[in-house]
Amino acid sequence: MIVDPRIITTGRLDLLPLAVEHAAEMATVLSDPALHAFIGGAPAAPEALRARYERLVAGSPDPDVAWWNWVIRLRDEARLVGTVQATVSARPDGPVAEIAWVIGSPWQRRGIATEAAAALVAWLSRRQVRAVIAHIHPDHRASAAVATAAGLTPTDQWQDGELRWQLPPGSSGP
Repeated sequence: MIVDPRIITTGRLDLLPLAVEHAAEMATVLSDPALHAFIGGAPAAPEALRARYERLVAGSPDPDVAWWNWVIRLRDEARLVGTVQATVSARPDGPVAEIAWVIGSPWQRRGIATEAAAALVAWLSRRQVRAVIAHIHPDHRASAAVATAAGLTPTDQWQDGELRWQLPPGSSGP
């Protein structure tokens, strides 16, 4: 399995490995119920998010699966604005990563998700991840645009009502 994630930087962003201490600030970032329109659930209270982050930071109980999670810091504002994640599974022909992203409502439509997702896909590709996958609700146009910008293309495969997007074989992202 690939080593634990590091800080990933872009022109405007720092993707910081998730820490339990991020929970209080992230509870505010993720507090808009509209963020859950496509993924279900409701905003988590800071205590619940802290408990979730403790589980995520502890890592997957499956030795063939790694949970890599980053918070996104918008450098100019010196604040957290969202998350990106990759669940990386060991496979006989090489690791596969399933990725996801979420940006707090006040920071949407500023290209942050696109910049963060593209950086994540490029980072994973440099680490010989064989496939990068995302599952996106068919009505979530913003996430489809982010996936496209990150180099993923839609497939004809569905899972739990979401369309599978994948980095084309041999591609390294945007």
